[in-house]
Amino acid sequence: MPKPSTNRALPINLLSAPVELAGDWGHMLPRSVELVVERMRVASLHGVRLVSDRQPTRLRVDEHSTGQPAIWLHPDGSSMAWIIVDIGERDWSKLAYQFGHELGHVFANSWKADAKPAVPCQWLEEAMVEAFSLRGLGRLATDWKDNPPFVGDNAFGDAIAQYCQNIVGGYSALADSQGLTRDPSAWFADHRSEIECPGLNPYARAMSLTILAEYDRVPDCVEALGALNRWPGRSGIPLGEYFQRWTQSCAELQVSKHLPLHLREVLGLRPR
Repeated sequence: MPKPSTNRALPINLLSAPVELAGDWGHMLPRSVELVVERMRVASLHGVRLVSDRQPTRLRVDEHSTGQPAIWLHPDGSSMAWIIVDIGERDWSKLAYQFGHELGHVFANSWKADAKPAVPCQWLEEAMVEAFSLRGLGRLATDWKDNPPFVGDNAFGDAIAQYCQNIVGGYSALADSQGLTRDPSAWFADHRSEIECPGLNPYARAMSLTILAEYDRVPDCVEALGALNRWPGRSGIPLGEYFQRWTQSCAELQVSKHLPLHLREVLGLRPR
């Protein structure tokens, strides 16, 4: 009797899912776009355990000439995550940055039709995925300098690094002016109604640097993004309960609970 085959196909995850392009990319060569997208995906996810039970099997990157970058929550029941970007001609830094942010939302299980953003906790996801994108940009800059996707283009790694640093500098000024760098818990208590507004608001942008620093200090904590939004209500529940559900989700998926515990402490929220 022949032995059963051991050549089983590995399950598709966020790092291995095929990528397709859609929309109007102008005069940009599709292969060039694909190379940049793939480099940013690898820079963002290499070495990160992908533990979510809600990962897509395909990624679509759709270039729109107007509007904001977003996840298109298409209600067709497919397992494709649909990312919308809006960049200029061959603006590879902007493409990587926008793609990285939206990839962060997909990583955080916010890509299916039921993933509509909701207050009061959406701001925190925005801060976390913005930090995720900045982390990826920093890694992409280093990789580009050492091994550029386009022959002889090593120097563009410096341009990516500068692009990232310009964003970080702006957010650092916001954090200082808001008082986040002096006393995070007082910052949250004093500005909570403004902080909990939807989207990547100025407070979420400032907070992204606190989270980015934690990604760098405790690299494994990035994995906790894959445990987000696996409960009813998603971001529409009170923040204290959000942290509790997130911590439980980390335990279920056997990932570090460091990030939710740390952020809860930073914001001055005591566990029940």
